[in-house]
Amino acid sequence: MSTIITHRQFPGYHKYEMELAGRPLTLEVGKLAELANAAVMVGYGDTRVLVCATASARPRDGIDFFPLSVDFEEKMYAVGRIPGSFNRREGRPGEKGILTSRVIDRPIRPLFPYDFRNDVSIMATVMAVDHDCSPEIAALIGTSAALAISDIPWNGPVGAVKMGLVDGELVINPTSEQRKVSDLDVTVVSTGKKVVMIEAGANEVPNDKMFEAIQKAHKENQKQIELINKMVAEIGKPKFDYPHAAFDQELFDDIVANFMDEAKAAMDTDDKNVREQRWNAMIEKWHEKYLEDHPDMDQYLEEITYKFQKKIVKAWLLEGHRVDGRQKNEIRPLSAEVGVLPRVHGSGLFTRGQTQVLSVCTLDTLSACQKLDTIWEETEKRYMHHYNFPGYSVGEAKPARSPGRREIGHGALAERALLPVIPSVEDFPYAIRVVSEVVSSNGSTSQGSICGSTLALMDAGVPIKAPVAGISCGLIQDDNGGFTTFIDIQGVEDFHGEMDFKVAGTKKGITAIQMDLKNDGLTMEIIKNALDITYDARCEILDQIMLPCIAEPRKEVSQYAPKMVIMHINPDNIRDVIGKGGSVIQKIVADTGAKIDIDDDGTIHIAAADASACDAAKKCIDDIVFVPEIGKLYYGRVVRLMTFGAFVELAPGKDGLVHISKLADHRIEKVEDACKIGDMMWVKVTDIDEKGRVNLSHKDAMREIAAKEANGERVK
Repeated sequence: MSTIITHRQFPGYHKYEMELAGRPLTLEVGKLAELANAAVMVGYGDTRVLVCATASARPRDGIDFFPLSVDFEEKMYAVGRIPGSFNRREGRPGEKGILTSRVIDRPIRPLFPYDFRNDVSIMATVMAVDHDCSPEIAALIGTSAALAISDIPWNGPVGAVKMGLVDGELVINPTSEQRKVSDLDVTVVSTGKKVVMIEAGANEVPNDKMFEAIQKAHKENQKQIELINKMVAEIGKPKFDYPHAAFDQELFDDIVANFMDEAKAAMDTDDKNVREQRWNAMIEKWHEKYLEDHPDMDQYLEEITYKFQKKIVKAWLLEGHRVDGRQKNEIRPLSAEVGVLPRVHGSGLFTRGQTQVLSVCTLDTLSACQKLDTIWEETEKRYMHHYNFPGYSVGEAKPARSPGRREIGHGALAERALLPVIPSVEDFPYAIRVVSEVVSSNGSTSQGSICGSTLALMDAGVPIKAPVAGISCGLIQDDNGGFTTFIDIQGVEDFHGEMDFKVAGTKKGITAIQMDLKNDGLTMEIIKNALDITYDARCEILDQIMLPCIAEPRKEVSQYAPKMVIMHINPDNIRDVIGKGGSVIQKIVADTGAKIDIDDDGTIHIAAADASACDAAKKCIDDIVFVPEIGKLYYGRVVRLMTFGAFVELAPGKDGLVHISKLADHRIEKVEDACKIGDMMWVKVTDIDEKGRVNLSHKDAMREIAAKEANGERVK
């Protein structure tokens, strides 16, 4: 409980409340960050996220795009931790923070005016975390509220929830415990009428259940929108006027009138390079014809090109014609190949039209799992998927750089799509990394990386539960609300279309969805249509190209991959295996060449270049922790003879006594009459006294063996 001692008044303070999924949601305005255009402190349960929206007073000069930046800041104090970095302070955002920034950006960006060029910054700072109440959802709601009540031009508000699927029932904003067993994790953002963003991971969820979840989320979002509209009515600021981006409409209309036929001819090809060459040649003609009368025409060329191409592409698609001549549900030519690279553990090359992705799988010990230092509950990641998009893939001459938000986002989408089919650590005790190298790009490389990575995993011998394929769906709408969807969009259709609806999954169901829009949202009819046609397309990809290439995972991992053995010991014996100062385990590693990882619960992972080294290391550990069992047979070596009996070694350093009376089924005078040092003999454990001394019987062992052999049993 907070304590308030103040002499200051906050006359602009307002607090709005509602219930969201059974937990309190509060939106507080007027107490913090008064110099921002708008600031909202979102409380959801005990989660607190401060969202500030700020805009520049003037547009940025010389740009033809909207300069929006969204930052989701993970503060480690929010979960009572100190950052693990050397400086002990937050640095570059983690992957989850970057992905959340993208999730906030995608639904709000299309709702800004098309020609708005002022810088807009959204800063969502996570200050306290209740793991039952998603900071991501709190940040989305806070962003919507802040933009809506601010003076920044924006056509919101939006509402946002997550949907889970627990024991077959849909759950709104599932708790931490529910998320652990949920088969669905879908974030849905809506306006008052349409859905503007879907981001989903799922455990092979059927289309109809996914569609039901989206419908339910959209309905739930209306409650938030109603609350935010109330805020706007009571405390909202008037939206400021802004200088509209300049555009020479007269020049554009003249170019369209005079070059329509040539522009159509330039666009009508399935080769991206040919299209660009034709278009650039046409631009030279524009210069010859118009530059003298329009000396500033170059500043409008990109926008003229965009609007001209969009005009052609939109008209064609509404007529059922595509730039490469395909039918609307026809996939570009496909090819698949595995075993592309020598020495690597697994590789797969997937080609769709001019989009080409080479994925490479690497297997390592579990110590190679990625350690996570974030505000989220996850502490490590066993399956990692990375995506690279070099300049040459689109014919650009630019140097390599560290991965940007797009690369991180596409890698995470592929990771999310494949994670549901990755085997458990008990079934496959490896850390797994897949890298997707985009070597050629002409649309939907993220989905190409999913297909290529499935091939690479199977080539590496990873026993995935089912193969996964991904495909994208595009959209064009007419002025009367009619629409056309089309499958497998290439670059020009993505650029000029209104939707990139990416769906990945198995034949059984969906594993991931990501939806990018350039319009004001989707109706339920469009969403249903997109889910249906992407299902048919991914089944076609699986049946016609991927499964004929490799029908199932290889039975064995690559000869170059580490071999792995899992064993379990009593946690009380861990200190014996490690030894003083690590002396015992270091000797095992030195003698066998194996790598050994020991968990606190007594699980031991042994890895080596070959199986024999794993077996040798396992035997060493078995010998250390060996505890004989009463009534069990052992085959041991005689190590000492005494007048009263023989000592038989059951394991290195572990022996027991066979009394002279138990050495044979008849009376003997001397121990030497029955055995000598070095002899191997079967013994049975008859007793272990309070001091741990083991008593054995050779006589009883031979009787039991004879009885088993008489029954046809073989004693090993």
